[in-house]
Amino acid sequence: MKTVSSLLNDDWNERYRRISRLNIRSSIYDVTDHCNLRCKGCFFFSSNEHKAAKEETDIKKWKAFIEREIERGVNLAILIGGEPTLCMDRVEAFYRRLPTFCATNGLIKVPRERLPHMMVGISIWGDEKTEKTLRGKDTFALSSKNYEGDPHAYYLYTITPKQIGKTEPVIKKIRDVGLKVHMQLLSNDEKVDGFSWRPEELKDIRMEMDDMLDKYQDTVISSRYYHEIITTGKMLGRSFGWAECPSVTEPLDNREPRPRRLINFIRWASDLKIMHRCCTSETRDCTTCKDGAAHMSWVMVNKRMHMNSARDLQNWIEVCEMFAKLYQFIPW
Repeated sequence: MKTVSSLLNDDWNERYRRISRLNIRSSIYDVTDHCNLRCKGCFFFSSNEHKAAKEETDIKKWKAFIEREIERGVNLAILIGGEPTLCMDRVEAFYRRLPTFCATNGLIKVPRERLPHMMVGISIWGDEKTEKTLRGKDTFALSSKNYEGDPHAYYLYTITPKQIGKTEPVIKKIRDVGLKVHMQLLSNDEKVDGFSWRPEELKDIRMEMDDMLDKYQDTVISSRYYHEIITTGKMLGRSFGWAECPSVTEPLDNREPRPRRLINFIRWASDLKIMHRCCTSETRDCTTCKDGAAHMSWVMVNKRMHMNSARDLQNWIEVCEMFAKLYQFIPW
């Protein structure tokens, strides 16, 4: 019988023990339905999820809701929107009660005197030209000033097909402002012309992501196995999709048979009552989903699958470590 200790040497066993102790239980929260940008390809607006609920504005109700979530076992709050920093009192309500990650476009600076250690993930969709095409402005020009050298912030680089051969300058400028970067791929929910992935492009970008990881090990938070999973949609012979995704809201999950999934995961709308189907869009075709967190979670919940060999289990550990670093459960 293959066991963790029989597959791993002492160094890898220690890495395994470090991440196995974390027991992360996350859920996702729409902090607000409003945003100070309108990005082409944003799943929140393209699916009309911003119209799904009447936004709760009473901060006392937010605080009571957060206490119920803690009682439910949540130990990581992932805040999205809309743009969460438009409602800093709600963000702070989460931060004061449990580990919190805030996804932001970076145009509004998180006040570190109020939220000194909250991890912030800043979105960037490419070089200046691509940013202006998809987001209406070069967000990096402002977000980099807001967060330069911040030890509790990193860039979430959503790579598009237009970025093939152009990722290095983006990663260099992120490095030069003293921040880390994690890479994922655009799902193109709004079918913007020229921004949907073709198979040959996915092969090219996988090699480029691997190259960036090798060249910028002190800047890029990633793993080769993650690159393989997100570009192929395959994991040990299985294909990502609705039948496999672990990030489906648990009370709405009627799949049979149920796959391995995130325990107690819910994505809550801004009224604190309505639940969304999954971690991204209710209208997204799951076969085209490139969401990085969903693919990471797919790996993480399937540890047993990765106990065929030492290399498979090491791949699993590296993805778990990457996730834990991005949400500040272990240091960079």
